[in-house]
Amino acid sequence: MSNDTLLREVDDELRGDRMRALWKRFGPYVIGAAVAIVLIVAVNEGWAWWQKSNAARSSDQFYAALELAEGTDLAAAQEALDKVIAEGSGGYPTLARFRQASLLAKDGKIAEAVAAYDALANAETNPRIRELALALGAYLLVDGADVAAVRQRVGGLMTPDNPMRNAAREAMGLTQYKAGEINAALEIFEVILNDATASQELRGRVQIFVAQLMAEGAVSSAASATDPAGPATPSVSDAPAMEVTPPADAAAPAIEAAPAADAATTPAEGEAAAN
Repeated sequence: MSNDTLLREVDDELRGDRMRALWKRFGPYVIGAAVAIVLIVAVNEGWAWWQKSNAARSSDQFYAALELAEGTDLAAAQEALDKVIAEGSGGYPTLARFRQASLLAKDGKIAEAVAAYDALANAETNPRIRELALALGAYLLVDGADVAAVRQRVGGLMTPDNPMRNAAREAMGLTQYKAGEINAALEIFEVILNDATASQELRGRVQIFVAQLMAEGAVSSAASATDPAGPATPSVSDAPAMEVTPPADAAAPAIEAAPAADAATTPAEGEAAAN
């Protein structure tokens, strides 16, 4: 046997010994890491399946409750919504609470509906959902002409950068009109008309409100600044009384239509958000 062959065999033996020593030392860690990866993947897949299963069950319960709400058995609908709130997952409990408040308003229980919206707003950490609940509660207070109560709920929403600003302004303006503060109501409606982001539907309503207010002798702050005496009272003195009832869907939750908001959320979108 040549020296080269002998040296090669010795090197092979040494490499084999080193590999066996390394495997003996680190092999258990390699096996443990592989098992851990498999377990993590299995747990992740199981968690995803569990969440999807819960979301599907919550969705079924929620839409079953909505079907009951469309009927005349409001007590059964409230009970079904209570079950969604207690057992639901994702965003379905929140949607159920919105629907519960709207059912109270539909049943003529305005004070209870406002309290439900207030409780929802106080419990929410999502600022947009909280603001929506406050705006919906404010709309229910319009006919009561309680300016202070409405301002307490939506006064902070009327900032230029808030997405709910025009819904809040409309609720405040209607309440001020109902309370006889026609100049203040005219001023806030003019702010809505000057907002480039206001929807055409909202602009159409507000233009009617402004025309009625001016017919009743309201004077905007801009007009007062240029003419201290104020403009002459318009001749349209027999104009019909302005309708101050909130939009029919003002008490509906976000899954149906947001009141005078810039965008509406459909049930399908609500379910996607909940998942």
